[in-house]
Amino acid sequence: METPLLTVIDISGKTAEISDLYKNLPLTFINDHVIRVSVMTQPFYWHLHPNSDESFLVIEGSLLIDLENTTIELLPGQLFTVPKNTNHRTRPGGSKSVNLTFELKDIETIKTDDPEYITGS
Repeated sequence: METPLLTVIDISGKTAEISDLYKNLPLTFINDHVIRVSVMTQPFYWHLHPNSDESFLVIEGSLLIDLENTTIELLPGQLFTVPKNTNHRTRPGGSKSVNLTFELKDIETIKTDDPEYITGS
């Protein structure tokens, strides 16, 4: 997806009709990074990104970012960056969370609650 230059992106319009339990849509690209909007009503799986940090900005609701030893709660307008190689998962703090995610375009995601990852098989 290439976003034409000088395009206004209506985030509320893009998220208004989403009824999926989890949806992650690319909005625009900036050099080698992508800005995505995610709408979630259920937790995402535990994972890490070996090649990129990942930043979250809450638009609506609240977002819980579970790390191995703590949980970060973000409210609308708050931003948090998960460093690369950090095991984490995201989940809505209530019934629904709408967030912007800023990350490398070719981000690699390793699912860490996968038995193959845990055992190293």
